[in-house]
Amino acid sequence: MSSTTQKRATRKSPAERAAEITEAARGIALEQGLSAITLRSVAARVGVASGLVAHYQPNVDALVAGTFTAIVAAETEEVAGMLAALPGPVERLAFLLDTLMDGSRLDVTAVWVEAWTLGRRNEALAACVREQMDAWQAVLQRVVEDGVASGDFDADDPASLAWQVLGMIDGLTAQSLVRWGGVSDRGTHLARAVEGMVGAARGSLRTPSR
Repeated sequence: MSSTTQKRATRKSPAERAAEITEAARGIALEQGLSAITLRSVAARVGVASGLVAHYQPNVDALVAGTFTAIVAAETEEVAGMLAALPGPVERLAFLLDTLMDGSRLDVTAVWVEAWTLGRRNEALAACVREQMDAWQAVLQRVVEDGVASGDFDADDPASLAWQVLGMIDGLTAQSLVRWGGVSDRGTHLARAVEGMVGAARGSLRTPSR
């Protein structure tokens, strides 16, 4: 009797259970990686049977893809909001480079790196990766376009430039995951390179934290 009462007390609505499963998958991805997301691992984290997770998320590939999107889209939105609060394109580009290179976002970087690999065999994930890469490019492209309009930057093709810079950021942050010490200060070297690419004043994209 008491056992039945306890089970009923912990019963949740479909919306609550779905949200709980989504959050569990997110936690697993950030702590252990996207590849660690399985029906069993999510069920264990939530404290339910695997069959219940399968009821809400019958397609694990889709769950992995959705988890990736939730994590990286939140970061993109967060950074875009921070950029909007800054006074001009030079400050915004300097901040963007700094916040992506300061080492505080390595958990999300790891999710990105793994998604590029897993996306080779998970088309749902690959589609989400492409979509989120486009979103990041759009954020950076707007900053460059604003700088061209204000006269702070000189760039003929902001879209291509944004793609190049993102490629540099991705490569450098991926290196940092394995703590490769080939470059002592990746952030400073990146800022110098981007200054030349956008035609910004020397030292203008390096923040005091560097």
